[in-house]
Amino acid sequence: MIKISNFKLSYLHPQYWITWLGITILYLIVLLPYPVIHWLGIRLGRLSKYFLKKRLKIAKYNLKLCFPDMNSQQLQKLINKNFESVGMGLFETGMAWFWSNKRVQRWFTIKGKDNIEKIQLTGQGIIVIGIHFLTLELGARIFGILNPGIGVYRPNNNPVMDYLQTRGRLNSNKFMLDRKNIKGMIRNLKKGEILWYAPDHDYGYQKSVFAPFFAVKYAASTIGTHILAKLANPAIIPFTPRRLDDAKGYELLIKPAIIHFPQQDKISTATFMNKLIEQEIMQAPDQYMWLHRRFKTRPDGMPSLYGNLNKIHD
Repeated sequence: MIKISNFKLSYLHPQYWITWLGITILYLIVLLPYPVIHWLGIRLGRLSKYFLKKRLKIAKYNLKLCFPDMNSQQLQKLINKNFESVGMGLFETGMAWFWSNKRVQRWFTIKGKDNIEKIQLTGQGIIVIGIHFLTLELGARIFGILNPGIGVYRPNNNPVMDYLQTRGRLNSNKFMLDRKNIKGMIRNLKKGEILWYAPDHDYGYQKSVFAPFFAVKYAASTIGTHILAKLANPAIIPFTPRRLDDAKGYELLIKPAIIHFPQQDKISTATFMNKLIEQEIMQAPDQYMWLHRRFKTRPDGMPSLYGNLNKIHD
């Protein structure tokens, strides 16, 4: 269980001054009116394509793998919109960490809140499936304002960033759990807690099975959802935080609990979850995190899908 730790004087060491400078600039930007933040974020994203060339290459290749029938014009349009979201995603992280509850709520429309409330009345634990949209920090914040729960995360290697990230996320979470703490997740789900969980990344060979994901036949897919569902018997509810066009704000789409969730084996669970994730992505494909190496882990004997991109590290 991770709660806000005390500030340490070591965080002021010169090696962290660049981190503090970046956070200070981010904080000052998100004090601006939202339409101005939106204007800046879109343009920062457009500019970032020239500095994140490796990530641009990965994003393009991921989209080609997932949507092989997409023509070059469609692909370029989606890439352009996606990198606009990359710029906005940075500022949305600052908004999630530093905005007041009142300001966050002002820019969100919530749909499906009753889907959570119905399950809470039964006392059953809830896994909220929140995939890696570039809006995920802000989406988790508004969801937590409505229904405080438990966040699952990977501690940051930079202790200052980890302190700030944890502090920001605890604005709307009861506490945080390391993503490796499966026992803690199961224990809290059995108590009827809400657990935010993202099962859409490649977590390596030992923690995955291979299941289809869009047009990729063998995508490393986490076994975590299968373990949690089998041992804690929670309700499973997808949600999508979607940015609206023209600086109109955001909407949070909370879906009904999944009926007949497959638990018979890890592959059937992973296959079902990947289909669910695909449906969520298609609600805002330009806002998904395409720029990480989703398909870096391959079955034994199969070559890398990234070919000469092998030297690019996440």
